[in-house]
Amino acid sequence: MHSSHHGINIEALLAHVPLFNELEKEEIARLARGTREINATRGDILFHKGDTPTGFYLIVYGQVKLAFTSPQGGEKVVDILPQGQTFGEAVMFTDRPFMVYAQALADSLVLHISKAAINEELDADPRLGRKMIAGLAMRLHQLMNDVESYSLHSGRRRIIGYLLREHSEDCENKIIVTLPTNKGVIASRLNLTQEHFSRILHELSEKGLIVVDGRRIHIADVDQLRNYDL
Repeated sequence: MHSSHHGINIEALLAHVPLFNELEKEEIARLARGTREINATRGDILFHKGDTPTGFYLIVYGQVKLAFTSPQGGEKVVDILPQGQTFGEAVMFTDRPFMVYAQALADSLVLHISKAAINEELDADPRLGRKMIAGLAMRLHQLMNDVESYSLHSGRRRIIGYLLREHSEDCENKIIVTLPTNKGVIASRLNLTQEHFSRILHELSEKGLIVVDGRRIHIADVDQLRNYDL
């Protein structure tokens, strides 16, 4: 894993981030000066649990997993983050060490935006503060949904919810979902063992609700899948 300042236009990348799209050119330029580029190969650790944050991260491309290790040595995946996502802001504002570790699940380009740079812009531009609060609030909402789902919903419902997470009511009823990463990581994200996860996928295929083709899951009838097990 290496950091560099060459080869990519950090200002152009920052300007494309929804979080920063109301900032002026000179504000973006100031942020860029407090930003470093991290080229992570699959498997690289971006930070360990217990590290002290010096800023937050933005995934330009690739995929990052946030997780912690249980005392028994098992891993609990907290989130699987796609490109365009930022992470680590909440901890940066609390001045506490990271509670999770971050690992690249694929070769990734990540930007590290320093705390000093972001604080300076927060002082200068209240719109940025409002957007960051909105982003963190969305994540808190998602976390509450997760807790509700782990507590109240069967493994089957969790998996169905996950498969249909990006499907809105007005979409096609026949879809193909591509799992973003391997089944073990997704199972852990849904608070299931890998065996339980595979067993439910198998059951849904036996019932003809899904066809599993590697990471691609073919769903012939979304409504039928959604209403299964209700």
